[in-house]
Amino acid sequence: MDRTHTLPPPIPTGLRGRCPRCGEGHLFQGFLALRLSCEACGLDYSSFDSADGPAFFVMSIVGLIVVGLALFLEVTYEPPIWVHALVAGSLSIGLSLLLVRPLKGMLIALQFANKAEEGRFRQ
Repeated sequence: MDRTHTLPPPIPTGLRGRCPRCGEGHLFQGFLALRLSCEACGLDYSSFDSADGPAFFVMSIVGLIVVGLALFLEVTYEPPIWVHALVAGSLSIGLSLLLVRPLKGMLIALQFANKAEEGRFRQ
């Protein structure tokens, strides 16, 4: 199969959690667990590994948002510490759960589009 002409765009495809080759099949079986293969085109997902990439990007994005908001709240309103804890805790957990799956799908789709899985074990 000539992947250069038939691949769907990797970023929106990955963010939607779809197969990086056909864009139709589902990528995930559970919340973060990958399926064994695509139900539409049969692509084997076993060679894909996003490792710690999604966690790194989630921590970076969520950290910037939460710290920025905490600084804004402190300078503008000077709330008690329990307000900071409540806002920061809720935002950290909520944003992390919201972002980790789309970012994992996007990294896997980019890995496939850039043929990263083929040279993974080469020296």
